Amino acid sequence: MPASADYNRNMFVDHAVIRVKAGKGGDGCLSFRREKYVPKGGPDGGNAGDGGDVIAYGDDSRHTLLDFQYTKKWEAPKGMPGRGADCTGAGGDDIVLKLPPGTLIYSEPLPDAHGAPVGTEADRELICDLAAGQRIVIARGGRGGRGNAAFKSPTNQTPREWEPGEVGEEKRIRLELKLIADVGFIGLPNAGKSTLLRAATRARPKVADYPFTTLTPQLGITEIDLERRMVLADIPGLIEGASDGAGLGHRFLRHVERTRVLVHVLDIEPIDGSDPMQNYETIRKELHAYTAILAEKPEIIAVNKIDLLGDGDAEGDDAQTAIAMVRSALKLGVKDQVFPISAATGAGVPALMEACYELVQQTMQTASEPGFTV
Repeated sequence: MPASADYNRNMFVDHAVIRVKAGKGGDGCLSFRREKYVPKGGPDGGNAGDGGDVIAYGDDSRHTLLDFQYTKKWEAPKGMPGRGADCTGAGGDDIVLKLPPGTLIYSEPLPDAHGAPVGTEADRELICDLAAGQRIVIARGGRGGRGNAAFKSPTNQTPREWEPGEVGEEKRIRLELKLIADVGFIGLPNAGKSTLLRAATRARPKVADYPFTTLTPQLGITEIDLERRMVLADIPGLIEGASDGAGLGHRFLRHVERTRVLVHVLDIEPIDGSDPMQNYETIRKELHAYTAILAEKPEIIAVNKIDLLGDGDAEGDDAQTAIAMVRSALKLGVKDQVFPISAATGAGVPALMEACYELVQQTMQTASEPGFTV
């Protein structure tokens, strides 16, 4: 397989605009029975089949909207017409769009005759926030027409009436994927989020010593033991003004909304010489500006790159001094969790993953309590 094909197959796409059209219903049949030695055959035109529906299905095996980036039109088959001898036409097959769980499905106004967009974002209608295993009809097929046999009555014994099939629904659909993960890694570019994902999972995101190495969210699964697993998401680096679209912008901030716990990766030795504490406050400010939901999520601070300190040990005096400094500068409480790690060497990563798992379990337990709403 060519390298380009492999790249496309694994490319992450989190939004797409498509056009869906359900199948047209078949036409009813106008027919009269003509048979030797049967002087009064009567009407025998059968009903037609319904057109196929367009159905969205939340498929756990899908993690991207790549299939819908290039195929822009999805059309279900039409129903077959009715036939003589009271034969009913076959219905059109449904087509199923397999989408990743967490996909928001919006219906938008169809463009005008010249292809120009109609309406604004306010005209969007949220059809569904798709969950795993959920099936929903997003465009319903047209009803098949009735044949003339259906119009027979004592006062109308030779009806010549029949019905054409109804047109299926046609819609312009916008798909927006919000990743569903247990833990989301956030922080400024080059804080070490991708390296941490490599250290904790088998995912292999690109790692380099320049900003915005990661241009799309990356997923990985960490296995603490045989029975304990978590889905981790590396959210591309945010910068000041991200909530207003700066840098990679709010396009990727929305992925943080579906995570249960945030790990704020803090570079203790930024290569640009910036203040780590100020960098932390910058990201927190952007979370608040985007939505209060993000700012209120449980958070663990991972102080990264302790291997650059004197002893380079997560349990060493230099690492503990750095943690104390972070706690003091950020005015953290006793319950606020801070972990010294080195994503490059793996030091401190197992302890961080244990803490993440415990916090995820606490969050899930709280969400299941009566009266709690997300």
